[in-house]
Amino acid sequence: MARSSGRSSFFVAAGILLSRIAGLIRQRIFAHYLGLGEYNDVLTASFRIPNLLQNLFGEGVLSASFIPVYARLLAKGEEQEAGKVAGAVLGLLTFLVSLIVLGGVVGTPVVVDLLAPGFEGHKRQLTITLVRILFPATALMVLSAWCLGVLNSHRKFFLSYAAPVVWNVTVIIGALWAGATQNRSDLVVWIAWSAVLGSALQVLVQLPSVVTVLKGFKLAVRTTTPEVRTVVRNFWPAFVSRGAAQISAYVDGVIASFLGQGPVAALGSAQLLYTLPVSLFGMAVSAAELPAMSSVQGSDDERHRLLRQRLEDGMHRIAFFIVPCSVAFILLGQVVAAAVFQTGQFTAENSRYVWAILAGSAVGLLASTLSRLTSSAFYALGDTRSPLRYALVRVLLTTVLGFTAALVGPYLLNLDQRWGAVGLTATAGFAGWVEFALLRRRLRGIIGAARFAPGYLVKLWGSALAAALLGYLARLAVAGNGPIVTAAATFGAYGIVYGALTLAMKVPAAQALYGSVRRRV
Repeated sequence: MARSSGRSSFFVAAGILLSRIAGLIRQRIFAHYLGLGEYNDVLTASFRIPNLLQNLFGEGVLSASFIPVYARLLAKGEEQEAGKVAGAVLGLLTFLVSLIVLGGVVGTPVVVDLLAPGFEGHKRQLTITLVRILFPATALMVLSAWCLGVLNSHRKFFLSYAAPVVWNVTVIIGALWAGATQNRSDLVVWIAWSAVLGSALQVLVQLPSVVTVLKGFKLAVRTTTPEVRTVVRNFWPAFVSRGAAQISAYVDGVIASFLGQGPVAALGSAQLLYTLPVSLFGMAVSAAELPAMSSVQGSDDERHRLLRQRLEDGMHRIAFFIVPCSVAFILLGQVVAAAVFQTGQFTAENSRYVWAILAGSAVGLLASTLSRLTSSAFYALGDTRSPLRYALVRVLLTTVLGFTAALVGPYLLNLDQRWGAVGLTATAGFAGWVEFALLRRRLRGIIGAARFAPGYLVKLWGSALAAALLGYLARLAVAGNGPIVTAAATFGAYGIVYGALTLAMKVPAAQALYGSVRRRV
């Protein structure tokens, strides 16, 4: 099973990597035309609503409530019943999201005041226009997430995670065309319409594969079967617990809207970089493990033992990749930000600002990824309540600490108000560690302690710090050759040193990665 899970994680990571690369290209184009000014603030805030609803009603909730039930039916060979459950879930989701979209379009000004209460005048009016355009795309993105849930349960991972490439390419084409012919106000409107078209195309590329795996599918809005009632019963706890990160990001965006021109866009740029390793490694492992964990059969003791083994294996794989990302963001984040965004209206000063926010995010990077995997174990056990409780703790801490750090911190430290965005991300990282500690303690009482091997994290952190020093020296050696060359030299040295040190210390994840690369070469 471990081998199968590793292969599944590879396909998830491959799909996410393609999607994230396309997303970085998209964001670089936005930065080129818009910098970190008013229009990028508007665009970033406007995209947050459909993204929030997609994550809450789509992928996050379906991963926690739908996939365990659907995958368990498939494991029992009950494909017809699984198809009926898929149809009922799609019908219920479509009905619920349609009501939300309708209310959102009608009440967009109220939504914008909740989304970005610090926006005023033209900035607020333009945000209202964009949000009203983007709301219908939400229903399409939820349908895309339903496709992902079905395909993941059938162990078909690559297409559903690579499908957002279509969305990104559509938006990129729209931005390039409008950027060359339109003013910035019209440009952001064109980008919004391109996003709606991209959402439709993202669904269409997945539907043929979904149709081939579904058996007994019938679209219906009903909760007459026990399996559908289980999905619905787990829906709302999963809605909050899986959405903790999105809700925290939403809270950050609301607070950032009071910090002047630029923080909302800078926060969005930093979050794009920060979520890359979360998605590429944390989500890849968690997504592959959830259907596998849900399909485990046997007595309670046998299930707990196997779940603990899977959890430990996933923790080791995640930490191997996330630890060097955390160190890189904290010590070399300016190189990352400059390479991705520094072009056109986006200056070197903007890169330094994004780096500071990114360093704050890196505080909780490992905790966030491990929390996602730990939550998957709870969902496989049918427990959506425990992740809910601890997610609420995280959101509460993020709100209280973030508000204090962002709005009061700069005043106490005699800093410009915009630096409050750094406090937002750092306190969110601390809240992530609190959530992970609570999740881990609760799960230990159910299946036993899932632990790292002795000295494992010490080896990873030590290797990453040594690699960062060599990366910094490489950066100095190529200084003045532009952001792209600097990043290539810096992270080329960083990656080689980290890989060599972990391989020399016989870290299993490094040995497995080296063996995989060697076989392919």
